Amino acid sequence: MNHFVKLRQLLWVLVFAAGLAQAADGKTELLWLGQSAVRISTPGGKVILVDPFLTKNPKTPEQYKNLDALGHVDLILVTHGHADHLGDAPEIAKAQHIPVIAVAGLNQSLVTLGVLPPELAPRMNKSGTITPFEGIKITMVHAEHTSEVVWHNPVTNKDETHVGGEPVGFIIEMENGFKIYHMGDTGLFGDMKLIADYYRPDLVLIPIGGHFVMDPKDAAYAVRYWLKPHYVLPIHYGTFPVLKGTPEEFIKALGPSRTKVLDLKPGGSVSF
Repeated sequence: MNHFVKLRQLLWVLVFAAGLAQAADGKTELLWLGQSAVRISTPGGKVILVDPFLTKNPKTPEQYKNLDALGHVDLILVTHGHADHLGDAPEIAKAQHIPVIAVAGLNQSLVTLGVLPPELAPRMNKSGTITPFEGIKITMVHAEHTSEVVWHNPVTNKDETHVGGEPVGFIIEMENGFKIYHMGDTGLFGDMKLIADYYRPDLVLIPIGGHFVMDPKDAAYAVRYWLKPHYVLPIHYGTFPVLKGTPEEFIKALGPSRTKVLDLKPGGSVSF
C-alpha cells in the first residue's frame, strides 16, 4: 500500500510539473480592441479582459461588438468607473458568471446600484495582490486620474453620478513570469519610476491621447526616464476627437530607445 501511495504521489508531481512546463513554453497573446480594451491570453490558457469598452466604442472592430466573439473569458479587470473603461464589463461578467476586479469604491457602487451581484464584484485596493489562477498574479497600483460612475436610473429615467473609488493600474504577471503593466488612464506621476523599479514590467500599455491622460510627449518622458520596459503599446488615443495624440508623435518624442514601440491597430494582436 505504501508503494502505491508513493507511486500516486509521484504521478501527481509529474502531472503538476508537466503543467508548469506547458505554461512556461506557452505564449502571452494580447489583442487590442481600441481605447484601453485588451484581451490577454496567458501561457496557461486563461483569458483576461481589461477595460472592455466594446459595443459603444467607435474604434472596436465590428466583429467584437458582438460580445460572444470574445469567446470564453476567465476574469475582467477595470481600471476606473468611466464609461469608456467600465464599458461592457457588467454584461460580460453576468453572461459568463465571472468576477470583475476593480477598486473597492467602484465595485461597492456597482453592487449598491444593483449593476452586479456581490459575488461578481470582489473588493480590492491599491497595493493589493491576488492570485486568481495558478501561477498568475495581479497587483493594483496607483494612477493619476479620476473615477466616477454615471448610472441611468430606470425609475426616474435620468442619469446619476455615483462614487467610483480611485483610478488604478494593474501589474499582470503571467505563469511564465512575463509582466504587463496596464496603466489605465493616468497623467504623469513620479511613482511611475517606483512601480517600474519594483515590479519590472516587460510590456507597458500607456495612454497617449492627451486632454484626459498623458499626451505623446508626457508618455515618452515616462517611458524614457522611468518605465524603461522592453515593449510599450500606445493606447487611449483617436477614439474621440479630443484624444489627439498619435503613435507617430509618441515615437518621435521618445527618440532612440531600447524600448520597442508596438504600433497596433484596433483588432491587431501581438504575442510574447
